[in-house]
Amino acid sequence: MRAIPFLTILTLVVASPAMAQTHRAAPAAKPAPASNAPKQLGKFEDWTAATHQESGATVCYAFTRAQSSAPALPGRGEVILTVTQRAAGRDVVAISAGFPYAQGATVTVQIEQAGHDFYTAGRNAFARDGKATVAALQRGSRAIARSPGPHEAQVTDTFSLKGFSPAYAATVKACPPK
Repeated sequence: MRAIPFLTILTLVVASPAMAQTHRAAPAAKPAPASNAPKQLGKFEDWTAATHQESGATVCYAFTRAQSSAPALPGRGEVILTVTQRAAGRDVVAISAGFPYAQGATVTVQIEQAGHDFYTAGRNAFARDGKATVAALQRGSRAIARSPGPHEAQVTDTFSLKGFSPAYAATVKACPPK
């Protein structure tokens, strides 16, 4: 009678690894990267250069986040300064404010001694003269954006320009003018 429990236990021990292998879930396949997922070109001090696909075309951009923002606004999203290169548009300079601008609001960006006017659309502000703004960004050390914020607050966002020139050069190299 002792042989039966021993054989039962032996059978279970021998069969367990085989049963475990048949019941083990197959490893999850890694999802294929989306063709329009951003691809980093490089990190250049305070700036990052990247690309993504948009309607089959490569879009290149350099961006940085605000180093400081005042006053602190509850629920405000990230504040990002971006310069974008597309086949249809070069040197598009934009600020994502992290809040919706009032209709018709204007933003002034001070780079060294020069002020650059931006127009607004929703949560973004765009340089009226992207080429001149890019030239100033290349020469400057910081950019200070002043804009009307929610509830008539005056908002000031400061961006570092350390690393802008090599980040910009990387975007131009990846998306050369046509």
